[in-house]
Amino acid sequence: MGNIIELTDFSAPELDVYARLTERQLMNRDCPQDGLFIAESPKVIDRALCAGYEPVSLLMERKRLNGEEKDIIARCGDIPVFVSDVEVLCRLTGFPLTRGTLCAMRRRPEPTVEEVCAGAKRVAVLENIQNPTNLGAIFRSAAALGMDGVLITPDSTDPLYRRCVRVSMGTVFQVPWTHIGTEAADWPETGLARLRALGFKTAAMALRDDSVSIDDPALLAEEKLAVVLGTEGDGLGATTIAECDYTVRIPMSHGVDSLNVAAASAVAFWELRAR
Repeated sequence: MGNIIELTDFSAPELDVYARLTERQLMNRDCPQDGLFIAESPKVIDRALCAGYEPVSLLMERKRLNGEEKDIIARCGDIPVFVSDVEVLCRLTGFPLTRGTLCAMRRRPEPTVEEVCAGAKRVAVLENIQNPTNLGAIFRSAAALGMDGVLITPDSTDPLYRRCVRVSMGTVFQVPWTHIGTEAADWPETGLARLRALGFKTAAMALRDDSVSIDDPALLAEEKLAVVLGTEGDGLGATTIAECDYTVRIPMSHGVDSLNVAAASAVAFWELRAR
């Protein structure tokens, strides 16, 4: 049952991935083929394995060896499985392992925009979303509410950031996604032109007087629609809004002027889903 290793030496380099490497170091921008990420909890790890991600090692409480993690361990082959008591693990990682199990996994090359959009009727485009909690929640809504893919602008946070993966409940491994460009200059004009070339109309979610309501029949009639959502504080950029085919707003009540981007995404994805 795996290569079980009792933790005795916290300085072992094999544990750097869990205790000492930053998210940026895990990503390894200079050599992305060697990049890693952390998945936590059996459900999230299971979804990553089902999506074909390669496990490198596991870190877990000893008592979980014969729990639901047993199947996870069996599926991971002969990788190292580091185990100890929860108190020891808390000292190692610096915080409680509330879900008891972490898995270091290898990143994969991202698909192209064209591959993500092939056959898609509805895609979400996320402009400069910086908060990993929001990004994870948006992915979860995208998976549940009818989005066929997610496109992320270059200045957004990493979907494989540990908190994002956790908040998404592993849906970052279920919904096809990629970056729409690699440099800031690739968005918005170039990226939106790329979507138009793929047959998509674009709907900018923005609070403007000239916006159409989210239940406008013209939106629902579009065969292929890209729903564009902006950053947490400022929303979408003016150029992005100007370049989109529609500007769309969610009607508000009781003097509320806006929703958090994660909440707005759930409303937009449900209302604008392909019928």
